[in-house]
Order: sequence, then C-alpha cells, then structure tokens
Amino acid sequence: MSALLSCGLGLKPQHYHPALQAAEASCASHDGLWFEVHAENYMVEGGPRLAWLHAIREHRPVSLHGVSLSLAADAPPDPAHLQRLASLDRRIEPALVSEHLAWSSFDGLHFPDLLPFPRSTAALRRIADNIDRAQTALGRQIAIENPSHYLQMPGHEWDEIQFLTELARRTGCTLLLDINNVHVSSRNLGFDADAYLARFPAWFVSEVHLAGHSADAVLGRSLLIDSHDAPIAPEVWRLYRNFIAAAGAKPTLIERDGNLPEFDALMAERGLAQDVLAAANGADAIPAARKASRT
Repeated sequence: MSALLSCGLGLKPQHYHPALQAAEASCASHDGLWFEVHAENYMVEGGPRLAWLHAIREHRPVSLHGVSLSLAADAPPDPAHLQRLASLDRRIEPALVSEHLAWSSFDGLHFPDLLPFPRSTAALRRIADNIDRAQTALGRQIAIENPSHYLQMPGHEWDEIQFLTELARRTGCTLLLDINNVHVSSRNLGFDADAYLARFPAWFVSEVHLAGHSADAVLGRSLLIDSHDAPIAPEVWRLYRNFIAAAGAKPTLIERDGNLPEFDALMAERGLAQDVLAAANGADAIPAARKASRT
C-alpha cells in the first residue's frame, strides 16, 4: 500500500469545512487520510468548489474518479472531455485517477447511468483502445472499476475477471475493486462473491471502494441497488476483511453519495477500514471507536 494512502473518503460539498479541518490535522488517527472526488464536478476554470478542492489538496492527497468517459462506448472518448480532465489532472496532481467499465454516451447523447455491454473480444479491443487514448491524453495510468450488475446479459465471450485482467495486461492500466459492486452483483446474478474475490487479480488492484446499497423499491432485497446512500453492510465488511487479509493492504475509499450523515459518521467507518488495513500491515490498530474522535 502507498505510504501516503490508507483509507480515504469521498469528498462532498456538504462536508468541505470538516473535511478541511481533518485534512489539516496532524494526529495519528488521520494518518493516510485522502479524499476522492468525481472529476466532472471540478472540470472548470474556477469557482468556490475548485477553490475548496485546492485547499484540501494542499494538505492531503486527492483522487479523481470519473463517471462519464464512456470507455465501453462504440466511439473514442470525447477529445474535449479528455482535454478538460487532463487540465484538472495537471491542476490537482491526483494520487489516483479512475473510471468505470461502462458506457454512458451514444451518437452525441449522454445518459445519467453507467450502462452494461456484452464482454466480447471486439469490445475488449475497443475498450483497450479507449483506455490507451485516455492514458495517453493524461500521461498516466488510470484504474478501471468493476461494474454493478442488475440483469443477465447475453453475448458474453469473456468472464468478467478475465476481461478486466486482459485489459490491464494490454493497456498497463490498474484495477479499482469495488467490494460493494461485487456483493450487489453476486446477489442479483446469483454467483459466489467469495469465489469471485478469490480469483480477482490483486496484483493489478491500485484502489478498493467500499459503499452501502439499498433494496429495490418494488422487488425488495431480491434486487439490490448500488445506491451509495447507506452505511456499509456487514456482508461487504466481511468480504473486504477477507480480501485484504489475502491480498494485503490496498488504498481504500469509503463512498457515500446520498443520505449523507455527519462527517464524523464517515470518519467512524473509515476507522473500521483503517483497522483492517493496519492488521494487514502487521501494525497495532487504533480501535475504531477512538479513531473518529481522537484529534
């Protein structure tokens, strides 16, 4: 695990003030703290949001997490979008840059979703080319995130883990392993999450995401939604502990996008993840209950 990154938090405007206070703190409970933002919210030339990000970046590492490069689309990434992302990358000098294995644009139309695709060999070649374009434009590696699944899609020629592994081999990209996505997908599609994680190529993983999920409003818990609007579920914590115990410590992010709690509640979840990472490093863990309050 990077000496600079242990467990981080997704940064939201509602938490700018306490996040900046945490960023400025030099206590042991904040060691390795970092923040991640959705890149598209900061691809501007100025304004208060970018100023807050710069202020936090002065004290802590920042990661850029993209949601609209549309790498699995049937066309190359939008050059103007790549240019704006590269400009933000130069401004912030992020520790990590990541994107999703999905598509969200077609023929000039943009959709507010991360959409699935059949994992064909043609798709593999196309996505690898799009990743190469993105990495060339940025002048750096990016990490690709495993998706959440809600239905069985026909036409797959590749197993998902083999597909992600081959993308990393062909392009030199790394992988972002979202543990909640694995749990949600395993419940929705009926596969074994533990077996999936046991096969996942840990040597390519540069970041891990943890998040909460919710049950579908109509179908209930027979369909789980990757909603990021709830605390991390016990089963996701169990999967995370097992993966880190086997793979070693990895920079880990707590994602929360809806029903935002107080900042201290997210710091408490961070403390739980810190304990897992400390155990993997063979270090003495600071009890999670104290992590959220010690400054």
